[in-house]
Amino acid sequence: MRKSLLTLCIASVLGASPAFAADAATDRRIEALEAQVKALQAELQALKSQSTATATPPPTPASSEEAEIDALAATPEATPDVAAPADATAGVQATAGAPSASGANGNAFNPAISIILNGSYSHHSLDPDRYARAGFPLAGEGGPSANGFSLGESEVSFAANIDDKFYGQLTVAMESEDGQDELGVEEAYIDTTALPAGFNLRLGRFFSNIGYLNSHHAHTDAFFDRPLAYQAFLGGQYGDDGVQLRWVAPTSLLFEVGGEVLRGQNYPSGGAQDGGLGTRTLFAHLGGDVGAENEWLAGVSMLRTKTEGGEDGFNGDAKVYVADATWKWAPQGNFKDGGITLRGEYFLDDRDGVFVDPADDTITAAWNGQRRGGYVEALYRLNRVWDVGYRYDRLWADADGPFASDFDPYRHTAELTWRNSEFSLFRLQLSRDKPNADDSDNAVTLQYQTSLGAHGAHKF
Repeated sequence: MRKSLLTLCIASVLGASPAFAADAATDRRIEALEAQVKALQAELQALKSQSTATATPPPTPASSEEAEIDALAATPEATPDVAAPADATAGVQATAGAPSASGANGNAFNPAISIILNGSYSHHSLDPDRYARAGFPLAGEGGPSANGFSLGESEVSFAANIDDKFYGQLTVAMESEDGQDELGVEEAYIDTTALPAGFNLRLGRFFSNIGYLNSHHAHTDAFFDRPLAYQAFLGGQYGDDGVQLRWVAPTSLLFEVGGEVLRGQNYPSGGAQDGGLGTRTLFAHLGGDVGAENEWLAGVSMLRTKTEGGEDGFNGDAKVYVADATWKWAPQGNFKDGGITLRGEYFLDDRDGVFVDPADDTITAAWNGQRRGGYVEALYRLNRVWDVGYRYDRLWADADGPFASDFDPYRHTAELTWRNSEFSLFRLQLSRDKPNADDSDNAVTLQYQTSLGAHGAHKF
């Protein structure tokens, strides 16, 4: 009917002039218009059929940090870990939620792209090349930052709902070390979004969910560098290739348990033992609200690995146990406008094996013992623009073994952060590090950080 009316109108208008009626070129134009009308009607019918047959599109990343615990309890996996206002992500979410004429989710071909630019200037009173930590050899990214200007670690992330059952993310990290630029895949994984009964499966390369900070990207930290315990026991942050299974209970409190099987290539692992299944982890987290102004989260974790040719010379079986706790308070629960965050983590490292000197494999020694470490930190957010924080780190060395020491390293750190918006910050950090009985390192760092693109909410 619509076709007949539109064709009649076109013919009436064009037929009103004898010149047009007799013009062969005009006839061809009319035929072309009729063909376009047919194509438009066919596409309209296909869209109507698609909208009737297509189920509700998969959820898009959240855009509010206030719902952190609720979002984590409602879905096994939060979204990318940089917060952005709702209006900044509205366009991306609209694209993600609208199915295309072909039936595929449009977001599969239009991922959210985020770019983190992270730079710094640092000055150390102790030459970083002379830095030695009593009882704890430096491995991974376990040492101090370099003197002078540094690009730091910047990253580009692509994230999207793949279809109604999968979500994917790829993060590429870029950093400069000793004047050399390096590019590498930091994370590349897919998550399920439709498993029943609160289960979630992750496959690929990702940061392990042990402890609290380890699963968070470093640019979301309240301080410029990671605590000493993370540097000593996890090389700054433990990520690897593997699989993760999590279950979130259908309760008013957040309760999740899970485990991972990982390749075992990176520190504190090494050599990808057991046929490339060298590391296994278990973790559990419990959290909730206390009234309208308080939130809390606590967890326990274990990493167990079999190592050969570790960066610190260890060969054998190792376990790392972690306990973490976080408490947040804010007036009316609005954590962006102000509030206090208290956090602490405690590590226990248990080694059973031998030490083989990486520089000379003829030098060996038994390595059986335990080392410990931990930190406590407090962050006071005055308003949306300013926050100030303090952190105390400490490590406890083993009394026996190849790195036995009577001295326990410690560090005091204070920071002041100014945010022009949720997409940019400048941070001033002062620290006094006592890595061994003879040396002290007083460090001043000025950090700048910007984020470009649409991001999901922070994890809690």
